[in-house]
Formats: sequence, C-alpha cells, structure tokens
Amino acid sequence: MSSLALAARDSSTMLRRNLLHARRYPSLTLNLLLTPVMLLLLFVYIFGDTMSAGISGGGRSEYIAYIVPGLLLMTIGSTTIGTAVSVSNDMTEGIIARFRTMAIHRPSVLIGHVVGSVLQCVMSVILVGAVGVAIGFRSTGATALEWLAAFGLLVLFALALTWIAVGMGLVSPNAEAASNNAMPLILLPLLSSAFVPVDSMPGWFKPIAEHQPFTPAIETLRGLLLGTEIGHNGWLAVAWCLGLVILGYFWSTSKFNSDPK
Repeated sequence: MSSLALAARDSSTMLRRNLLHARRYPSLTLNLLLTPVMLLLLFVYIFGDTMSAGISGGGRSEYIAYIVPGLLLMTIGSTTIGTAVSVSNDMTEGIIARFRTMAIHRPSVLIGHVVGSVLQCVMSVILVGAVGVAIGFRSTGATALEWLAAFGLLVLFALALTWIAVGMGLVSPNAEAASNNAMPLILLPLLSSAFVPVDSMPGWFKPIAEHQPFTPAIETLRGLLLGTEIGHNGWLAVAWCLGLVILGYFWSTSKFNSDPK
C-alpha cells in the first residue's frame, strides 16, 4: 500500500475508535449539549418578551430568530470541550504511548479526534436546531446557496474550535484540567452578539465583543439564515476560522510530536 493509502486507513481506524467511544460513553456529550438547549429555553420562555422588546420592539418570535444562530455556534464550542477531555485522557492513560510503538501513521491519532469531533458538532447543531424549530425558529427568505454557505460556515467553525480544543487537551495534565482550559469555548459566546446586539453594550465592553471569533461568525450565520446585513463579518468570520485552524494544527502537532508520554 502507498503511504497515502496507509494514512487514510489508519485515520479511518482512529475515527471509528473515537466514534465508538462517543457512542459507548454519551454522557459527556449530552451534558455539554444541555447547556445551549437550556439557555435557548431560558432566554426564549423566561426573558424572551423583555429581551425582544428591548432589541426590536417585536415579540418572542423575533427574539427566537435572533438568538438561535448564536446558540448554534455556542453548541459547537460546548461539544469541543468533550474533545479536549478525550484527547487529555488518551495522553494521560497510556494509549498514546502504545500507539507510538505500533506501525501506524502518527498524525492519524489526531485526525481521528478532529474528524470525529466535527461530526459530533454537526449532529449537536442539528439537534439544537431542531429544538429551535420546535419552539418557533424559522429561516426567512434564505436561498439554497445561503443554506449551503451557512452549513459550510458551521463546519469550518467546528474544525477551527476542534483543533484549538485538541491543543488544550494535549497541554492539560488531566481530564479535569482539560475541561477547565476549554471553558473559554463556551464562555466567549456569552460575551458576543449572541444574545444582544453589540451596539447596545457599554462602550468599554464593545471591543471585547467585537474582537473575538464568535461575533463575526454569529452575525454572518444570522445574515445567511435571516437575510440581515452581513457586511464585513463574512470575511472576518472566515479569517478567524482559518487562523484558528492553522494555529490549532501547528500547536497540536508540535505538542503531540514532542510529548514523551
């Protein structure tokens, strides 16, 4: 077999391994998935009327349309925390040391984690999106091309956060530390335009909300699904994603190749 065929075979084997782990131990994914679902229900049914009146003067349905794009991206951040924990477990429980004694394509270990995490992110987004549709979310006027672009953005964003989460898992001494280190992936959406417009925030806080990856991604996804203005946010979102992919990839591979464990 060629080296490329061997790499593809080993990567698919590692992918199956990670998907089997996720299937056999679903509690971590379900616990992380509950956070965006609970926030969706909380902000719609408890704060919905008040928040919608403050933002647009409309009703609860307008606020559902406003927050669902942000919560879809928050779902990705939540799911990738499980990736950091899984990678940390592999590094600390000795399985990586065993893999390194075997004749396998070394990057396939990380590739299996990354592809498996992206697939889990997509499934989680579908589930949270289904909850959003069930309580009243509707995409108004989005064309097939815009739906395709929205899906592409979600996959690219999942890939970016997954590589960052893999790096966090590699540098963490244990699973608990990995979970704590990855918490910014779920906290950053709370400091973005997910729940309120950036213009309504205090002047000292606006730069925090504007200069982070979630806000341009949320505004781009919101524009694609709801037909609102995207402006420069589309390019910013793609730039953030590509930058995080490159950073996460080189950070993760460097740490993985140099770690003696």
